[in-house]
Amino acid sequence: MSDYRPRTLNQIHPIGQVDEFFVVERIFSEDAGLPSVGLANIHAEVPNIEANKEKILRACQIFKERGANVAIFPEFCLSGYFWEDEHACWAYMNEAVTENHKDWIDGTLKPLLDDEFRVIIMNNITRGPARKFYNTTFLVSKLDFNYLDPKNAYYKIFLPGIEKTYTETGQDDRLMIESPKGFGRFGFTTCYDYLFTDLLREYSMGDNVDAIIQIASWRAASLRDYPGMNVRTDRYYGELWDMVMAASSATNQFWTIACNAVGRHSISGAYFWGGSGIWAPSGMKLLQASHVNEELLIVHNLNIQAERQAERLDIDYGMDFRAIYKPMGDGYIFTRAVD
Repeated sequence: MSDYRPRTLNQIHPIGQVDEFFVVERIFSEDAGLPSVGLANIHAEVPNIEANKEKILRACQIFKERGANVAIFPEFCLSGYFWEDEHACWAYMNEAVTENHKDWIDGTLKPLLDDEFRVIIMNNITRGPARKFYNTTFLVSKLDFNYLDPKNAYYKIFLPGIEKTYTETGQDDRLMIESPKGFGRFGFTTCYDYLFTDLLREYSMGDNVDAIIQIASWRAASLRDYPGMNVRTDRYYGELWDMVMAASSATNQFWTIACNAVGRHSISGAYFWGGSGIWAPSGMKLLQASHVNEELLIVHNLNIQAERQAERLDIDYGMDFRAIYKPMGDGYIFTRAVD
């Protein structure tokens, strides 16, 4: 067990270089019994599974050394993202599929876990129907369970562009995890999923989650041009990330703990926005990583449930919503129609 875990604001090193990573640390509260979360704002090499393994392992070691309880990695952190050469991409992704690397996960990552450093949250492809893969978020812990069992994992639902070629949708999938220490109730989304308000509403109104863990390979570049207004950006997708994380956290009154890939894809040239961070239920951004460089963020002693409750004591959107909208069927779809 690491003896580094900070207890007060004066016991952290707010920023600094640790090996190849720039590390940023903050303390949310003085209660060291609350969870500390690490976010890996990193880049996956393509095609280079072994380099990605080394990077994930080193980041986990740093998170553990600096007192994080949970480490969160971006979408496709092991494989890296797809590209247009289908023949080469299929061959590589068939090697990168998670089932081929369980020995590394179980033999290298799991031994890092203990009573303090408890969970590693990862995303990678797993085998799906026919030739396709599932885009799968899964939790590695000391507990004896199959982390790739569909009931323990989250399959990405909404698939943009090229992902439809290689992956199958999770359809109506949702994953909720209740912290065994009472830290809160957590839901999961992957990248594009976060733009669909009905899914977020299901989590907030139906599942009553305290936080969404959003894992992504969210791109930066897309042009939007309004010449009559002299308004133009070629980073629309990236700017959208910053807008929706704040807005959806506020309107659903839950935390968003978001981990995004950063940097340029070595084959396609696509640039990923980075900007991993933590948004409170108020919508306020508490900490955000670089949009350009790899960084590790650590926020200590997050009071997940109390901060969400504080927002609801001010104005409870859920209570006011249910006064007008009535649940239908299973309680996840709402209508204003009245009998």
